[in-house]
Amino acid sequence: MSLSKEEALKGVELFVLDMDGTFYLSDSIIEGSLDFIRKLEDMGKEFLFFTNNASRVSSFYQKKLAKMGLEVEVSDIVTAGDVTIEYLKSFYPGKRVYLNGTPLLEESFQEKGICLVQEDPDVVVQSFDMTLTYEKLERICTFVRNGVPFLATHMDTNCPVDYGFIPDCGAMCDLITSSTGVKPKFLGKPCRETMDMILKITGKTVDQIAFVGDRIYTDVATGVKNGAKGFLVLTGEADMQTVAESEVEPTCVYDSLYEMSQYL
Repeated sequence: MSLSKEEALKGVELFVLDMDGTFYLSDSIIEGSLDFIRKLEDMGKEFLFFTNNASRVSSFYQKKLAKMGLEVEVSDIVTAGDVTIEYLKSFYPGKRVYLNGTPLLEESFQEKGICLVQEDPDVVVQSFDMTLTYEKLERICTFVRNGVPFLATHMDTNCPVDYGFIPDCGAMCDLITSSTGVKPKFLGKPCRETMDMILKITGKTVDQIAFVGDRIYTDVATGVKNGAKGFLVLTGEADMQTVAESEVEPTCVYDSLYEMSQYL
């Protein structure tokens, strides 16, 4: 039996919130999102933003949220790019990395000590690259075809925007896989590496955490597949038809963050 909208929220001390399609769409805040945050603050509950959109970095999102009326610390925002950096440090320490990503992501990798190269890499990474060119695709496909380990920051196929959707990292990886026959190791949501990072930086236990977002296969799945809760909001990619067709069952479905705030 599924939990009621009120019962589902009991015991949650940390809400890990998606951003695009959940808190805002492009540059417009979704109505009621700030009400949800204020309700959490009033109740003494915690929140952390986690976005798979690795085309930007935490400081960029901090400024974006400030323009929408929400002041948070950089440490309150984590991206799939951060998870990838930690993974590289753990499993490919000091190795040469070829990255297909935005200039902001490249800068973030370098600031965290990742050695980025254009030739002879030990590992390659594909991200949501809005500066993607055919030359970049040709280069990464050649490396992957020659046996270089293939990582991807996240598996999202589309990124929601205010006029619909645009191709995301998963779609770019599909092209690489189609050319090379090799699938990447995805990081970000819903992978275990994301949950491990959240546990590490917050000190919470899985039973105290709920992942909230508009995608079942990433946001919701991160929670339910890793021992936490996964709440779906219907303000972005997924609708109730998506829920009916999904193998992943949300802990609960809410129309929006605002509706969720009404059951806290």
